[in-house]
Amino acid sequence: MPAFVSASQQDALSASFSICGDGPRVTCVVDGDTFWHQGVKIRIADIDTPELSRPRCEAERVKGEAAKRRLRELLNAGKFSLVAGWRDGDQHERKLRTVTRNGRSIGETLIAEGLARSWDGARRGWCH
Repeated sequence: MPAFVSASQQDALSASFSICGDGPRVTCVVDGDTFWHQGVKIRIADIDTPELSRPRCEAERVKGEAAKRRLRELLNAGKFSLVAGWRDGDQHERKLRTVTRNGRSIGETLIAEGLARSWDGARRGWCH
């Protein structure tokens, strides 16, 4: 199981992430806010991205695919940290973590690029 660090520790985690397929999920990206790292399913705690499992419209699917690809690029760009918050996991048995590099949230990068929004606990659609 990967180490989960506090915000004060140095970035120490790295891996070669692929896009998850039908096989075993060990280190791969599911969508723009969910990935597997060393066999542990992680939900990025500070963002929400478009759904890919059941997109409500074509625009949501397209943006969701872009978010998934970009998350893979960001995770593969170098060492990072997984920072635990006030809740360890969610109802889907995912670990809730903020992903940081050099003290900056990778989620904030996805938000700035228009591929995610801040997670406020409410699901809102991506179709306009």
